[in-house]
Amino acid sequence: MQFGVFTVGDVTPDPTNGRTPSEAERIKAMVAIALKAEEVGLDVFATGEHHNPPFVPSSPTTLLGHIAARTERLVLSTSTTLITTNDPVKIAEDYAMLQHLADGRVDLMMGRGNMGPVYPWFGQDIRQGIPLAVENYALLRRLWREDVVDWQGQFRSPLQGFTSTPRPLDDVPPFVWHGSIRSAEIAEQAAYYGDGFFHNHIFWPKEHTQQMVGLYRRRFEHYGHGTADQAIVGLGGQVFMRKNSQAAVREFRPYFDNAPVYGHGPSLEDFMTETPLTVGSPQQVIERTLGFREYVGDYQRQLFLVDHAGLPLKTVLEQLDLLGEEVVPVLRKEFAALRPAHVPDAPTHASLVVAAEQQRQAS
Repeated sequence: MQFGVFTVGDVTPDPTNGRTPSEAERIKAMVAIALKAEEVGLDVFATGEHHNPPFVPSSPTTLLGHIAARTERLVLSTSTTLITTNDPVKIAEDYAMLQHLADGRVDLMMGRGNMGPVYPWFGQDIRQGIPLAVENYALLRRLWREDVVDWQGQFRSPLQGFTSTPRPLDDVPPFVWHGSIRSAEIAEQAAYYGDGFFHNHIFWPKEHTQQMVGLYRRRFEHYGHGTADQAIVGLGGQVFMRKNSQAAVREFRPYFDNAPVYGHGPSLEDFMTETPLTVGSPQQVIERTLGFREYVGDYQRQLFLVDHAGLPLKTVLEQLDLLGEEVVPVLRKEFAALRPAHVPDAPTHASLVVAAEQQRQAS
């Protein structure tokens, strides 16, 4: 099972002192977080994609390419690539280039994002969000798998005899996760292609996550990719830790109360009860995370959000130390012991290369 962190790249004032980091500070902080993730033994660093304040990660491939040059083992991913407002031709080229630079340590998560204004900024209509996602991804798959593409659709100009360059590393495209919080059509799309399904798993009760993942698993089996429990599932999660739970709650409360996404709403205690947010000791994070398996089954990737709401970099790096030293080693052992032998690991470039070669030999 893979463990890692994902960032949304928000530039938010620290409510304890009123200081807002500069964009340069926030960008460099994301790099520092990725480097720390590798240092403490995590597997994945993922960045969101946003094109509006107060967020800074507007160019994920630039950020991940820089991190690739400074890491050796870390899988570099996105926690949303906007399949609706990015040209699939540019996605195909950018992520194939990143694949080569990172020696295959790349996958990505397709999503529609959660900011409506981004659609007109890129010449699209939010009312066409789902059809855009479906059509653009169908084209992206062809661009990665066919050397010469003739194509015509509804939302972009036709292609005639087009070759996307560079070609994917080892002729194997990056593995794709489809991220969705509430859209059954996206779970269906992931299942249809046999891709991964990633549920944000931050703002919703476990019953909703269970419903979405269950739909994806059933449809994955329906399309003949394997049994439902072999479907490739990833979950988000949100944690804040200190050695004891009282200290964690006391320190995190002002950040929670003033966070742009949920501040001034439910209390911290209510939010922890009703969603997977865990604020407490490392042992509490371990127990809560192991409990996710009870309602989604065995899954392949767990990403934690640890760097939002104005938390200072020093504090975030301390969170990563706790994850690497006290939490993830236990989770690895426990999840591995519980997982049946027929449930696959998370795909990597190496495993996809082996699978592609086996398929060529079989045909």
